[in-house]
Parts: sequence; C-alpha cells; structure tokens
Amino acid sequence: MEAFLVSAGVVALAEIGDKTQLVALVLAARFRRPLPVIAAIAAATLVNHAIAGIVGTWLASVLGPAALRWILGLSFLALAAWLLVPDKVDPARATRGHAGVFATTLVTFFLAEMGDKTQIATVALAARFHDLYAVVGGTTAGMLLADVPAVLFGERIARRVHPRAVHAAAAVIYLAMGVLAIVGGEIAGIG
Repeated sequence: MEAFLVSAGVVALAEIGDKTQLVALVLAARFRRPLPVIAAIAAATLVNHAIAGIVGTWLASVLGPAALRWILGLSFLALAAWLLVPDKVDPARATRGHAGVFATTLVTFFLAEMGDKTQIATVALAARFHDLYAVVGGTTAGMLLADVPAVLFGERIARRVHPRAVHAAAAVIYLAMGVLAIVGGEIAGIG
C-alpha cells in the first residue's frame, strides 16, 4: 500500500503544471468531450508507466544495492531540480491530426509522456519499491488525480492553484526521497 500511495502522491504533485497536464487542458478545450479524453489519458498513462515500471524493476534486479541506492538517490535529486524548470507545450502541435477524440488523445498523451518527469519518476519508484503493480497503479492514479480535474475544470483550477508552488512541494518530496536513498539506504528500504 505504501508503494501505491507514495507513487500516486508524488506523481500527482509532479503532474500539476506539467506539459502533459497542459496537453490534457488543450485536448479538453479542443474536443469538449471529457469522457473520451479522460479514458485515453488513463490508457496512455497505464501503458507508458507500465513500460517505465518494467524498466525500473529490471534495473533493481541487475544492480547491486549500493549502486541502486546511489542511482535512485541521484535520480530523485535530479527530479527535484527538474520540477523547478517550467514545462512548455505548443497547443497547435498537441492537437494536430484527423483521428477521433480517443485516438488523438491517446497518441498525443503517450508521446508527450515519453521522457517526462512522471515517467522517469515511475522508473525510479519501481526500482525503489520493487512492486510493479502498486507503483504503476499509483503513478497512473496520480496522473488521473491531477489530469481529470484539469480536463473537467481546467480554466477555473488554473486561476486558483499556481503550478510553481505545487512543483516546489513536489521537489521537496523528491529531495527528501533522494537524501534518504543516499544517506539512509536502509531507512528507505534500499540496500
């Protein structure tokens, strides 16, 4: 349960103001059909994060505890710094194509998530927790926690919650996880 909750929490925080959340807002505004947009976001995230989780689980199995502890620690520290860099998205580029709402959203969201902070975080979380299903379920739930309200209420939410403040909170969490992994590997459950 810890793997699921931590994964959901840190990814939900990291997703606020992220480029994929901006893509979700653009797609929702363009299509004005929230259910297929949300379904496609869920499917794209599940597949994308399952791949990332498999990579993280594999890395945990081939690396020794000491190497894994340092790699995870440095990865979490890098994610903390990366969260402080604002994302940019080209709305015109995010919505090109003649496919249906679901297909356009699925492909656009899947591609936007490639190499994104939340995908990299999924790799690190899967390596950290050694529980593929809980991590992928948690990171997918975290994405949906951040993106579904954006699709449904995006404009109103954007005016009230400043993404920079949320990213700073997520950066602090990643920073703490990185420090724990490096200096307190046994406390963090690594090595």
